[in-house]
Amino acid sequence: MKTQRFGSIARVSALRLVVAGVVAITGIAGWIGVASLQAQSGPKSDSSATVARPRKTSGGSGDAPAPAVEPAQEKIPSKFGKKGPDAPADAPTFRTEAITVTVDTAIVDNKGHFIPGMRKEFFRVLEDGVPQKVNGFSLGEAPMTIAMVIEFSARFQQYYSSGWFQTLQATYGFVQTLKPEDYLAIIAYDLRTEILSDFTNDRAQTNEALQRLRIPGFSESNLYDAVVDTARRMQDLEGRKAIVLISSGMDTFSKLTFDKARKGLQEAGVPVYTVGLLQAQREMADASGAMGSIARMDFLQADNQMRVFATETGGQSFFPRFESEFPVIFRSIAEALRSNYVLTYSPSNQAHDGKVRRIKVELVDPATNEAVRINDEKGKPVKYKIVARPGYTAPREVE
Repeated sequence: MKTQRFGSIARVSALRLVVAGVVAITGIAGWIGVASLQAQSGPKSDSSATVARPRKTSGGSGDAPAPAVEPAQEKIPSKFGKKGPDAPADAPTFRTEAITVTVDTAIVDNKGHFIPGMRKEFFRVLEDGVPQKVNGFSLGEAPMTIAMVIEFSARFQQYYSSGWFQTLQATYGFVQTLKPEDYLAIIAYDLRTEILSDFTNDRAQTNEALQRLRIPGFSESNLYDAVVDTARRMQDLEGRKAIVLISSGMDTFSKLTFDKARKGLQEAGVPVYTVGLLQAQREMADASGAMGSIARMDFLQADNQMRVFATETGGQSFFPRFESEFPVIFRSIAEALRSNYVLTYSPSNQAHDGKVRRIKVELVDPATNEAVRINDEKGKPVKYKIVARPGYTAPREVE
């Protein structure tokens, strides 16, 4: 009997649990239906609108009134209109395409040392023989942007040859003279121009690029193409910039001719500092009779080309006979680039004709109108040279 009573009680409890579960499920389903119905109908509050509406005023019952439109004001009359017939003859005019020329000028002695202490009134700038008014004048050190163009061909830089050692000594030595803020690009050329590293002040990238100068690939040396291509890439760069050309000066297979290379460098306006290689080896070969007349003329022409590139771009040319001269040369280049006098003027000839304008910078005493005389510490006159760009190409009219 106890077993039947306990069984009936268990069945009653189970029945109650089932009924409770059904009621709970029914309640949840009803709640879900109400929620979905509310979601379909959407909330009725204005706070959920995606477009902001103007608030209603506290005193009004309708929508807010539209803002009042300001009345159009009369234009201020001007007698300097574009087509005004009454414009006075002395009315100021403004040009947005005015030409401004910047000339980096270095005053160096016969040893290549920079001469400081020159004042603004001592400088006279002539453009096509016409004196110009110098508006801007500054002096100071600035970071340099240098592209080192290196001849590395099997013609003179065979593996473990004297030319190979001299080239590496010159390139590594120049990198050691740079400051951390200076930017340097490494460009090598033989049959073609190859950018080993772009402009960077990371010396690790520079050393990695120089380590690729081991075994040259071709015997050709396309000097004209390499230096003109580099100058055109650099012509739009700002700041103190220059090309350091470490080369023998020989060209064998360039697409450009010497005259076109000169014109390209003049138009780019980037100073070129040339360092001639193999000077001692050439003299030794000439003294021993191993160099013929044709080879002698080729090397003399190569030196002359290096001088022309440097002179016509406002740079300097060096022809060291010994490797011990490299540190002095590189210090002279850095000193000339960092300590230039920067002259700025607006030329009197503002024509946009695309013609070449010749520039000449002189040191003239305004009191006597004669050339400035510079003396050393002992009072002796010092021979000096003015290094500046010889000209520029005027822009053309924009059609």
